[in-house]
Amino acid sequence: MSIAAKKKLKGWTIGDYVVYGIMILFSLIFLAPFVYVVSVSLTDPSVYVPFKLYLLPEKVSLKTYEYILSNPQFLSSLQNTVFITVVGTILDICVTFTFAYALTKKDMPFRGLLMGLVVFTLMFNAGMIPNYMMVKSLGLINNRWALILPVLTNAWSLIVAKSFLDSIPAELEESAKIDGCTDLGVFFRIIIPLSTASIATLTLFFAVSHWNTYFNALIYLTDLEKRTLQVYVKSLLIDASTTGMGTMNDIMNMPSETVRMATVILAMLPILVVYPFLQKYFVKGVMVGSIKG
Repeated sequence: MSIAAKKKLKGWTIGDYVVYGIMILFSLIFLAPFVYVVSVSLTDPSVYVPFKLYLLPEKVSLKTYEYILSNPQFLSSLQNTVFITVVGTILDICVTFTFAYALTKKDMPFRGLLMGLVVFTLMFNAGMIPNYMMVKSLGLINNRWALILPVLTNAWSLIVAKSFLDSIPAELEESAKIDGCTDLGVFFRIIIPLSTASIATLTLFFAVSHWNTYFNALIYLTDLEKRTLQVYVKSLLIDASTTGMGTMNDIMNMPSETVRMATVILAMLPILVVYPFLQKYFVKGVMVGSIKG
């Protein structure tokens, strides 16, 4: 341990130890359910005992994961969710940054009106029934695009993106245009490369939102083959009669609790894997957009 670190520890007060102790305690409390879910999902079905607390699996096995990954209904739900997340996130980023970039131009017609409409949606929401009527009128009921097109952007993301773009010096655009760069060239060659942190941050927000979409999928998608992963997990955890776990023989040989826990882990895993790669941009993107805005 360095001298500076030792001096810092010596300078701690009783209050510091109490605060850090409470934080560690709460961290352990919040971590315990996750550890239990992972432990149950890795427990071999032959040794699993219902209503028993598992912090460590008695016998580690991947049979449950192999069983779930071979389930056609799980794979179908996973495919739908991946499509909605990937396509929806890409379109969200495109719409958000093109719209935000337009709002940064003070000479754009009706700029104030458009910005006012964006802020208006922060305070007022149409509600579930008007949204359903809109989706129905567009012919998107029981269509995966119903979870993408109506939510291409939102006011908060637009304001964050606009605040970040406002922080980019206008001189960069002027110099690029003097060199013969067009408006599209300025946007793709100057603005987008300088907005990497903000784009990464909003990409994470949009991806998590699409991956976890549940209520809209429950309302708009009536075909079981088009349901999302979160709806499938809900049916697995709550609707015991419609779990879609396979044949009765499979259910008898595979404890339902281990199947449910393993499904929950598989539903969380992609976001847990992606997050560390975007974490370094996360704080930077949010802070720059909020401070300089």
